[in-house]
Amino acid sequence: MTREQYILATQQNNLPRTENAQLYPVGIYGWRKRCLYFFVLLLLVTMVVNLAMTIWILKVMNFTVDGMGNLRVTKKGIRLEGISEFLLPLYVKEIHSRKDSPLVLQSDRNVTVNARNHMGQLTGQLTVGADAVEAQCKRFEVRGSEDGRVLFSADEDEITIGAEKLKVTGTEGAVFRHSVETPHIRAEPSQDLRLESPTRSLIMEAPRGVQVSAAAGDFKATCRKELHLQSTEGEIFLNADTIRLGNLPTGSSSSSSSSSSSSRQTVYELCVCPNGKLYLSPAGVGSTCQSSSSICLWS
Repeated sequence: MTREQYILATQQNNLPRTENAQLYPVGIYGWRKRCLYFFVLLLLVTMVVNLAMTIWILKVMNFTVDGMGNLRVTKKGIRLEGISEFLLPLYVKEIHSRKDSPLVLQSDRNVTVNARNHMGQLTGQLTVGADAVEAQCKRFEVRGSEDGRVLFSADEDEITIGAEKLKVTGTEGAVFRHSVETPHIRAEPSQDLRLESPTRSLIMEAPRGVQVSAAAGDFKATCRKELHLQSTEGEIFLNADTIRLGNLPTGSSSSSSSSSSSSRQTVYELCVCPNGKLYLSPAGVGSTCQSSSSICLWS
């Protein structure tokens, strides 16, 4: 027997023994124990249900290492494939489609694209609606895809068309409510060019002259009342092989001999009244304008 065992044996023998000692049980018994087991079982069932729901959500949403479903997270940003719906505003820097498919933006009412500055103020807006396409900005430009040349630009002061040709295919043509400034107006080949003002006058002005030419056809000027050719400082020059003045009045001579031979007259003399009116007088040996000048009294 070791020394430690001897000391313990002698100490136990020396302790006074008490009769009828009361023993108190240690632990959880009865209904408390049953409630504890019930809560542990409920917690275990909840953990199993949560784990199953988590696995089901991961399966349905197609969570992977690269992203979720059609949404992929790449080094350049977020890649979204298929049809997507956005119920709240979308704030992005750039939106690109795949190289082999177009980018389609669709809405039940309209599609609005807003541009704001660093202070949050609206600087530009593009709205595509059911009735119209509206653009609100300081300057609107349409550029060519090849050289980036401005094809169309509009602001509050002017509208500029930079295309090589402006073609109007409407049956009523082009209607201008105010003045038009252009260096050249030309019709298409084998087509007529017509400038018309149905209810008012048509005015063409140029500080250095107005030139109207028909290289392979006729030039006609028709009016209902009077046609005025006026030159304030220069002259009116008519250059042609043949100049014809049709429907000029013919003056009658006072002598009976001249009136009897007027039916056989083929040569006439061109006369001018003091007010500038032209008329024809039967030609004779001398001038017959004085004898047939009675037509000037009725003008």
